[in-house]
Amino acid sequence: MGTAGKKYREAKNKVDGEKRYSLEEAIQLLPATTYVRFDESIDVAIRLGIDPKKPDQMVRGTVILPHGTGKKLKVLVFAQGEKEKEARDAGTDYVGGEELVEKISQGWLDFDRAIATPDMMKVVSKVGKILGPRGLMPNPKVGTVTFDVGKAVQDVKSGKVEFKVDKAGILHVSVGKVSFGQEKLRENILTLLDSVLRAKPPSSKGTYVKGLAISTTMGPGIKVDPLTIRNFVKA
Repeated sequence: MGTAGKKYREAKNKVDGEKRYSLEEAIQLLPATTYVRFDESIDVAIRLGIDPKKPDQMVRGTVILPHGTGKKLKVLVFAQGEKEKEARDAGTDYVGGEELVEKISQGWLDFDRAIATPDMMKVVSKVGKILGPRGLMPNPKVGTVTFDVGKAVQDVKSGKVEFKVDKAGILHVSVGKVSFGQEKLRENILTLLDSVLRAKPPSSKGTYVKGLAISTTMGPGIKVDPLTIRNFVKA
């Protein structure tokens, strides 16, 4: 076993894999599970009691984390005319139309979020097969197809994150960095949970939040007991 594998095993030994920690305990334990020299991201995995194969049980949405994610995201906006200027003024990294679509079709993907005005979607659809699988396709359901591009850019830059349940019924969301400290991470996680609860499908029956785990990017998962955050998990 290499050095990295040994360090991971040491970090994993600090976590009781059979225990469901309280949220406070889990956040306190996080720093002990990091073994790399960079400031790792903190990831949350939420297992939901829904059937993702049913369209009426799809869970997706957006939330602005109060302390952001700690990541500097590159934003691309598909817009023209006045809306192009609005996007530039809001601090977008790239803005344009056909020329950006051409670059993307040739393999350029140096951005983390894409926003488009509704009138540009016909152009954007030309690279839908490239953007879609990577989660970069603008979508009105999460506010990335809008004429209010200035606000959309500012929201992303200030910590707006998207969440969408996967085929296994799990949400994966980055909620900050190890350096944030316990209080900021706690507030970000609770804000995310509140938003996920609001997105509960009316057709969902039984226990909605079945499991929760947090981890550093490279570290082992720490299971959290949903009952310890009952003020947010009421289902």
